[in-house]
Amino acid sequence: MRTIINNQKKERDILLSRPYLTRHTQYDVDELLASKQIKLITGPRRTGKSTEALLMLKGRNFAYLNFDDGKLLSAWDDDLVWETLRAVYPDFEYLLLDEVQNLDGWDLWVSKLYRMGINMVITGSNAKLLSSEMATLLTGRYIQIEMLPFSLSEFFIWNHRNLSEVSEMKDSVSDLSLIADYLHHGGYPETVAARSLTQNYLSTLFDSIIWKDIAKRHKVRNVEDLNSLAMYLVSNFCNPFSANELAEALGFSSVATTKKFMGFLREPYLLYYLPRYNNKLKMMKKAPQKVYVVDNGFVEAKAFSVSENLGRLLENQVFIELVRRGYHAETSLFYYRSRNDKETDFVTRQGAHVESLIQVCYDLSSERTLKREIDSIIECAGELKCSNLIIVTMNEERVIEKNGYKVKVLPIYKF
Repeated sequence: MRTIINNQKKERDILLSRPYLTRHTQYDVDELLASKQIKLITGPRRTGKSTEALLMLKGRNFAYLNFDDGKLLSAWDDDLVWETLRAVYPDFEYLLLDEVQNLDGWDLWVSKLYRMGINMVITGSNAKLLSSEMATLLTGRYIQIEMLPFSLSEFFIWNHRNLSEVSEMKDSVSDLSLIADYLHHGGYPETVAARSLTQNYLSTLFDSIIWKDIAKRHKVRNVEDLNSLAMYLVSNFCNPFSANELAEALGFSSVATTKKFMGFLREPYLLYYLPRYNNKLKMMKKAPQKVYVVDNGFVEAKAFSVSENLGRLLENQVFIELVRRGYHAETSLFYYRSRNDKETDFVTRQGAHVESLIQVCYDLSSERTLKREIDSIIECAGELKCSNLIIVTMNEERVIEKNGYKVKVLPIYKF
């Protein structure tokens, strides 16, 4: 055990010596670490959770365990691990547990350490496993920090640019090109520095999530059906669907299995499902949901169709940005369809109050398109009694007034 933990310490020190981009979070690191609550960093695989945890603790006396290490898991013994940690890291102040969900019964061990007063930072890639088990044993004892792929702003910083300084895209071809790059290829940290590898890297990562994070964990027998469903949903991103429609389209014999697989695909933060807004919960549950992908790069890597759909790519980007800002599907983020079948892409809510309506349209230069988008958002605004109306575009900015409403048209770089 000592050899395993010593080897992991060497790995930790190598990782700490590398240069990294500091990610944007809403938390103050010093305040976080001063709290005895568990710091839980969640999100998809390979989005920088471990790096963020290491940067939080850099320069501090902390112990480290990596649960992606099969040797550690196969030799696991609670008491022996604890005894060895104390020997390898004398008087450590913090404990970093990386990808802790890989350890069977991790929640019981973490709960025990918490009661001992250990100040912990935990990372994990499985939303359901972490949320359910943290909620069961550690309610009120943890702070959750969600890490997603690079935002557009972070992507600009990586490329030594400042998104807030972009003012007139027509005079800045290089900035426009950078935004188009992000729109197509996404923001996974390991792809932004090597764009030629993006498609291959994300295709491999996608397959790994399906096989390792889902099929293996849930003992899925028919992995082919699971993969077909994942590919179908990624190909139909931003579109509404129901489990019945999916089962029929893919020739699945069971709607129940389809629903189960859909849940599995959400757990590793691969897909998100957005419900249609309705004050009646029962009606909301019955309505079709829309599907979104955690990163646009997965669309290029895995979608069936090679035809370009800039509007949907922009819509997916806006959805993930809203999630990054703390909105949650089913509680504070929805889409809406009016009585006359006019649709608004996103409804944000604070408590019982509808906060804003957000429409996404890549290009409003056509009068027909402009009328359709404005009429849709205004009709929905009337039904939902909301006056904060936004249309996000690729490269247009203005204010449109109609029927007593003001609609702010914003380019994606100012959203």
